[in-house]
Amino acid sequence: MASRRTSAPTLLFHLYRGATALLAPFAFRKVAGKLADHGVSPTRQRERLGYASQPRPTPSGPDGRPAPLLWLHGASVGESLAALSLIDKLAPRLPGAEFLLTSGTASSAEMMAKRMPANCRHQFAPLDATAPVDRFLRHWQPDAALFVESELWPVTLHAAEQAAVRLALVNARLSARSVARWKSKPATAAFVMQKFDLLLSQNPQMGESLIELGAAPDKVHPSGNLKAGSAPLPVDQAALDAVRAELGERPLWVASSTHRGEEETVIAAHKALLAEDPDICLLLAPRHPERAEDIIALIELAGLSVARRSAGQPLTADTQVYLADTLGEVGTWYALSPIVFLGGSLAPIGGHNPFEVAQAGAAVITGPGYSNFAETYPPLISAGGAVEVNDAKGLAGAVSHWMDDDAALNAARDAARGVVAAQAAALDGVVDLLIDNLALSPARQPH
Repeated sequence: MASRRTSAPTLLFHLYRGATALLAPFAFRKVAGKLADHGVSPTRQRERLGYASQPRPTPSGPDGRPAPLLWLHGASVGESLAALSLIDKLAPRLPGAEFLLTSGTASSAEMMAKRMPANCRHQFAPLDATAPVDRFLRHWQPDAALFVESELWPVTLHAAEQAAVRLALVNARLSARSVARWKSKPATAAFVMQKFDLLLSQNPQMGESLIELGAAPDKVHPSGNLKAGSAPLPVDQAALDAVRAELGERPLWVASSTHRGEEETVIAAHKALLAEDPDICLLLAPRHPERAEDIIALIELAGLSVARRSAGQPLTADTQVYLADTLGEVGTWYALSPIVFLGGSLAPIGGHNPFEVAQAGAAVITGPGYSNFAETYPPLISAGGAVEVNDAKGLAGAVSHWMDDDAALNAARDAARGVVAAQAAALDGVVDLLIDNLALSPARQPH
């Protein structure tokens, strides 16, 4: 294993570290307020200041030797699910290992509480300031840390390196704007990138960007998208059965994770479909349910009837749009319909996760703006598991085609499953890279 090559702290880093130390109390007040709004206890809110709410485990292998404690960090639900898929792959190779999963949102904590294995615990991540990070590291003493996607926290990375924690950036994905911003600070970018012992990028293009930012070329490996290996989203069988009963024989399609500026297109497409078949129902699950009132106004302006799930309104024979303005239920909706349009792709967002849709057995419709999944959609589209549309007419046509042609829909669903299965299988080599580059075998003693 090559030694870590790292550059000296820059003036900008020192200024950033000083500023975050001064601003930490104010930042904590803001993030604690958001957590409190979701019912998170004061004790757990203080995890953002580095105060642990659980004891550190003492991992031990079957032979009694110390086993590693691995820390995985993802910003929110999607990244945390990718981290869980890694835990599923790492645990069989590291008997006795324990896992610490951190994130920043209440929704991710709720999801993890339902899906974490017994050898894993969740904490809210410490703010990227010296005192919270030092408290966190002193308590948990992880042997290695894996940061998912774009989580580049300079103070955290520097402190972890100083504590001899081996570091990996996995499923690395930076937006073009982020890459440009880091390139404008080349010395600091190199300082941050060289903290990592291993960088696993979602595609070769992102790997090249990481190298341009200062990462050592021999530490960068394109590895595909870890979200392909995530477990399927949970399905609430009671809710699924209830909505199916309310629908009866009516055809249904789903528009999921839509953003501002996309609902107008979805609603226009649905109006065109209703002109062909008045029984068709649309289940609309916006990315941000708090926008429900605005979306209802758009639906009513289009002259369509709507039932709102969060208000307990039933889906009746007259309901043309069922607004699923809730959190944590998209797995149920993907199981409900074999046709799913994924938002964030008609607006300049970057797209959302097609693996979850394909794993549920549905075919995917996307807009052209799927830059966040640039390694995933092209093979999915070429295999026939997804189709790309640009406007309401194209969206209505794609839905209508699959509704009218069972053979074509079934072929698309099978193709989507096949592409995801192939990408998930290709991730097995990631485990070898992580174990080799993070010195996880044989296990190291805690610091």
